[in-house]
Amino acid sequence: MKNPLFTYRSFLYFFLCRAATVTANQMIMVVVAWQMYDLTHSAFDLGLIGLFQFLPSLALMLAVGHIIDRVDRRRILMWVLGWQALIAAVLIMSTLQDWQSREMMFGVALALGAARAFQMPTQQALTPLLVPAEVLPRALATSAAGMEVAVISGPALGGFLYVAGAHVVYGICFTLFTAGIILAAAIRLDHAPRERTPVTAESLFAGLVFIWRRKVVLGAVSLDLFAVLFGGAVALLPIFAKDILHVDAWGLGLLRSAPAVGALLMSLYLARHPIQRRVGKILFGSVALYGVAMLVFALSTSFMLSLLVLALAGGFDMVSVIIRSSLVQLDTPDHMRGRVSAANSIFVGASNQLGEFESGVTAGWFGAVPSVVIGGIGTLAVVAAWMKLFPSLLKREKLI
Repeated sequence: MKNPLFTYRSFLYFFLCRAATVTANQMIMVVVAWQMYDLTHSAFDLGLIGLFQFLPSLALMLAVGHIIDRVDRRRILMWVLGWQALIAAVLIMSTLQDWQSREMMFGVALALGAARAFQMPTQQALTPLLVPAEVLPRALATSAAGMEVAVISGPALGGFLYVAGAHVVYGICFTLFTAGIILAAAIRLDHAPRERTPVTAESLFAGLVFIWRRKVVLGAVSLDLFAVLFGGAVALLPIFAKDILHVDAWGLGLLRSAPAVGALLMSLYLARHPIQRRVGKILFGSVALYGVAMLVFALSTSFMLSLLVLALAGGFDMVSVIIRSSLVQLDTPDHMRGRVSAANSIFVGASNQLGEFESGVTAGWFGAVPSVVIGGIGTLAVVAAWMKLFPSLLKREKLI
């Protein structure tokens, strides 16, 4: 059955653009991680890849938010995708000329991090302009479903196509980023130009202040941050694939895709059956189950069991993502969405990229399996603490 959201033509273009470019980004990262581990065999270096992706978001957060609220968000998206196409072209040349190095991979991670610093908050701030407010939660779930298809197919394609050469993977990524630029150019926004207010310290920090003052939003984004920060294991998947589960690049691709399979199924369900009540309890329950799934993954020596629990973890995490995204977008006026989305992207980036660094450091100290066990226990501890710190979030009944 045709999705009625796709009758909003610009939302359809945005959906396709996001799916294509997330696929490309995931393909790049699975190959970069594999090449890095081949070069150094270091868990710490895999963690540094995540750190270098996060640092630009932290450094650029205030400027990014203000730019998004003052400049055409569609044009920002086009420039960011062009920058990633250039990165893909550099990776093609480096592979063909055989001049990859540890330092170059760190540079690629830093460049991709700079692109994400703009791309994620721009997409978050752009979505509410494409559909009416009353269907925004469903639009977010549908958009998330498309993204998860990309997160599934990207690593799997990257892993399988790697046998033909890394340059083949990077060439496909270049094509997908180019297609994304064309789709972004087709988006049309039916709204009046935003007033360009003077840049002040107050306006720069407005996004952080907004989140701080709304304790329900603060609790939701910080819960997600610390839960994934401690409980994530993406950076360590090359180690689990090679040394524990004994599979090659194709296996790594499937492991990286597994959480997205669960997230896709959950997002498809939520797109048709939006969360209507007991929002707070569902949020805390899903994060707790995510922590349990990561504990099982850490102790598994079966490839199929590992795929299953990673898929479950992805499904539980998607519930948190939808609730958090809906709270942020529905409670934020449009003239502040860029700054609030930029601030929110720091929480997301910290939970993902900084979480990869944390995983790499603890794995370097204790080993990969103990690192993920400690993270899973940490996630459960965070859930217990946040239930006490944010009772208004626990008692939240509805999104709207």
